[in-house]
Amino acid sequence: MSKILIVDDEANILKSLSGPLSREGYEVDTAMNFAEAVGANDGSHDVLLLDVWLPDGDGVKLLEQFHREYPSQTIIMMSGHSSIGTAVKAVKAGAFDFMEKPLSLERVIVTIENALHFQSLRRENIELKKAFVRKYELVGKSKAMQEVREKVGIAASSNARILIRGESGTGKEVVARQIHMLGDRAGSPFVAVNCAAVPDDLIESELFGHKKGAFTGAISSRIGKFEEANNGTLFLDEIGDMNLRTQAKLLRVIEDGVVERVGGGSIEVDVRIVSATNKNLEALISDEKFREDLFYRLNVFPIHLPPLRERKDDIGALSEFFLDGICAEYGKKRVGIAKDALKVLSGMSLPGNVRELRNLIERALISNGFSDISVGDVSGGSAGIQKRAMSTAGKLKDATEDFERDYITQVLREVSGNMTEAAQRLGLERSHLYKKMNALGLKRE
Repeated sequence: MSKILIVDDEANILKSLSGPLSREGYEVDTAMNFAEAVGANDGSHDVLLLDVWLPDGDGVKLLEQFHREYPSQTIIMMSGHSSIGTAVKAVKAGAFDFMEKPLSLERVIVTIENALHFQSLRRENIELKKAFVRKYELVGKSKAMQEVREKVGIAASSNARILIRGESGTGKEVVARQIHMLGDRAGSPFVAVNCAAVPDDLIESELFGHKKGAFTGAISSRIGKFEEANNGTLFLDEIGDMNLRTQAKLLRVIEDGVVERVGGGSIEVDVRIVSATNKNLEALISDEKFREDLFYRLNVFPIHLPPLRERKDDIGALSEFFLDGICAEYGKKRVGIAKDALKVLSGMSLPGNVRELRNLIERALISNGFSDISVGDVSGGSAGIQKRAMSTAGKLKDATEDFERDYITQVLREVSGNMTEAAQRLGLERSHLYKKMNALGLKRE
């Protein structure tokens, strides 16, 4: 039941409003002056109807006080003899609406309903933001992760370009989003581009935009990711897969702050670039596949993400974190994980790192009907793979490919061959999944 507090020095108004609102199902309290209102409002009321003129104080001042003390409350101002200036002042001070007397009961009820709906949306938005921030949390208390957090804090306080390096699945995008959320650009867009997933003939259009008719298929003009990210952060994932021609154009944008659209036209942009790769850029430079001058522009502040095998102490915390997220995502009751199951997970090689661990947890939950995870839930599907890995000592590449082949096949089975859903579960772009399947000799049935 929603609670309403009515503050007005006229007894007949209190009576004419409190009765009908109580019959509408609201719990109603009343106060006749500034002092009574302060005593009556303990923060538990959802909506306040507050008169501008009170015998012992200014209603707008009271609005400001309540807005500071209880920001989640929604306040509607009332007055029978105020100016437009007063109404504007009240709204600027945080009032949801302003109603003139004599009051229409129908309008009062509708305004309260609108206020409660607005309040519900605001709370939902806050919860969604919390969930979003939690989704991109850096989990783990190992020394390696403590060092990563320290570097993220330093990086966020600057405007320098960041290069995040680490194996596939270590959480490079999580770090990039943390840097964005903790920095001055948090209120501006964060735009991510997977350079490996965009074909070479489209990457320039994707990044810089194009004009209508610039190339076959350009039936309309479109802005690029740089413009989308203006005043915010552009995350260039898998930067080592970018072709040399696009690298040259990217270097130009970094130097000049101007984006040249494909087909003509230019625009100034203010974008912070955070890039990431799992490749050896120095080796690519030696092979003349990556520009050395671009490398130095991007690598102003480097951050290295350690593989999961170097921070196995974090597997327990990560598993609990993934249990929270996956159960919430599927709308299921939170379940637990047995200690011996965690021990099995800690003993695995997990070449796919954090992403692979999450997929294993999700697969176990789906397979056991979202019950507590036991040792059998996490060891059954991987026992054969672990044995093959042991029997191919010195052939890590073969063992890794065996694991990937079996794991992708298992996920495809679970989603009935739906490639889009499979790609999401595996944490891959759909085009990446196709390439990976081709490389592993898997055919789509």
